[in-house]
Amino acid sequence: MLTYKAAYFVNDDGVHVEALDFPGVLSCGKDIPEAREMIRSALIDVAEYLLDVGKPLPTPNPEATNPDADLEEPLYLLLQAASQIEVVARDVPA
Repeated sequence: MLTYKAAYFVNDDGVHVEALDFPGVLSCGKDIPEAREMIRSALIDVAEYLLDVGKPLPTPNPEATNPDADLEEPLYLLLQAASQIEVVARDVPA
C-alpha cells in the first residue's frame, strides 16, 4: 500500500482537494466527505493510467504539506497485481 497526502481547501463553493505528492490528482466536492470520495477516485484513475502506459507512480512524500490547506490527511492506494489473458477467436487451418 502506498500512502500519499491529500490537502483540502474549503471555500464558499465547496471543497477543492489535491494529492500533494501525486501530480495531476485533484478533484472537488460540495463538502469534505464528497471531496474525499472524489479524490480517491481521481487517485485510482491517474494511477491506472500511468501503469497502463508504463510510467512509474510518484514516490509518496510523508513530508509534503501545504500551510494553506484547511485539512490534510493520508490518501491510500492499494495495488494488486494480476495478469490478463485475451482470448481471440480464430479460424483453425484445416
